[in-house]
Amino acid sequence: MDITSQRDSPHKIVILNPKGGCGKTTLATNLASYFATHGPPPTLVDCDPRGYSMRWLDKRPGARPKIYGIDAEKFRTRTDKRVSLRAWPGSTHLILDLPAALSPEQLFDQTYDANSILIPVVPSEIDIYAAASFIADLLLFAQLDRRNRNLAIIANRTRQNTRSYRMLMRFLTSLEIPIIAQLRDSQNYVHAAANGIGICEMPKHKTNKDMEQFEMIVAWLDKWRMRRLDAVASTWFRHQPGAEVLTPATSKQH
Repeated sequence: MDITSQRDSPHKIVILNPKGGCGKTTLATNLASYFATHGPPPTLVDCDPRGYSMRWLDKRPGARPKIYGIDAEKFRTRTDKRVSLRAWPGSTHLILDLPAALSPEQLFDQTYDANSILIPVVPSEIDIYAAASFIADLLLFAQLDRRNRNLAIIANRTRQNTRSYRMLMRFLTSLEIPIIAQLRDSQNYVHAAANGIGICEMPKHKTNKDMEQFEMIVAWLDKWRMRRLDAVASTWFRHQPGAEVLTPATSKQH
């Protein structure tokens, strides 16, 4: 997908994982709901042929804060799988809910200009294996540089003190990629999905625990400009002559 550049480009958030059932749509719709309640209306792009995000949006009550929806499949042709889309005028957030199966070329096409990339992972041996292989492809074929600080992992549908949870956390902590939140296996997400809303639109006394972790995702996303500036500054420094890291031994020699 080619998001046409604009002077004041929206924050492009890509949500992806090669395995279905990991919570991509749940994350995408809840982010759209959150940004909608804080305004201005975000743009939610459903790139999955099954159209789960658009189904959720169809259920959304008219009185709820506005969310612009784009069904990417309607813009595809049989010969050209690339889609050129813009966020709706006024949107400051562009959220892409990607399908499970992507070729290396599609992976690069979808992520090369993303400001933030989120990978939800659930605690099962199959999902962990799939995530490990996918992250390797993301770094190799999509040429994603972790030093750009635009990639983060979310542990999804977790149940603490279980073997699968401990296995997931061991895997995630072995990566040089931040784990920004651990979302509970909560019925609040199921209820929200069935009613076209996000958990932030439910009564606070029911969602306090879930919102604590979800707002950690939002806090990381809100720092996208600072992360980009830090990455640019770091790249500039690495390419300067003599920009080596001084150890205590080398410092004494100077």
